[in-house]
Amino acid sequence: MVVCPTRFERTHPESGQVHRVVVCATPEALHRAVVADFLSAVEETLKGYDAFHAALAGGNTPRGAYSLLAREGRHLPWHRIHLYWTDERMVPPDHPRSNFRMVRETLLDRVPIPRTNVHRIPGERPPEEAAREYDALLARLPRGLDWVLLGLGADAHTASLFPGTPAVHEARRRAMAVYAPGPGEWRVTLTPRVLNAAARVRFLVAGETKAPAVRAVLAGPYDPDRYPAQVVHPPSPLVWYLDRAAARELADSEMN
Repeated sequence: MVVCPTRFERTHPESGQVHRVVVCATPEALHRAVVADFLSAVEETLKGYDAFHAALAGGNTPRGAYSLLAREGRHLPWHRIHLYWTDERMVPPDHPRSNFRMVRETLLDRVPIPRTNVHRIPGERPPEEAAREYDALLARLPRGLDWVLLGLGADAHTASLFPGTPAVHEARRRAMAVYAPGPGEWRVTLTPRVLNAAARVRFLVAGETKAPAVRAVLAGPYDPDRYPAQVVHPPSPLVWYLDRAAARELADSEMN
């Protein structure tokens, strides 16, 4: 059964980035589509490599997908899977706002992944120190990340790449400390350098408050300082998993 029948492709007229858009009717269908993508990527990657390296988004939107992965991914060779984070708030790992804690509660505690394969951003450290440590960790990867899951804010930020901040244009470091102007807190984020070197990058976006940002990133003028998610342009097509509310401002001709 096709759970997300609305699919189309568009190329941004200025950046040339190819976007493949998948629109799902229900939250369950949205989560199943993302999990199926992850499972497929693991299978494909492990045919040619010894390990699979993925970076996970935080926030509330992916919770359901991680819980579903915990149920349907028990058969995976977790000893060959390594997990990273796209960004983290500078809080201890047991803090309610910790992205690591959210993933641990929904996924890590429910699957047999070795602790040595879980590479969290040390949010309890000073921001610059934590960023340097994570940058060094990512530099030791034998190749780029195999799969990255990103979210999208209502201001078109992704990971912790916020409008008008230096991280949007960072080309040297793989991870850096940033001050999030909206919430007024320090974070560590992956940078465009590592995001754009990934084999597969997926966006997961839900809710009508995100619809203007989705339209701006996919169809607006190319302006990463205003719409930071536009700076994500890996060689392979970007895949967007959207619910109907997040997709509501896209062209009717594509949605039908």
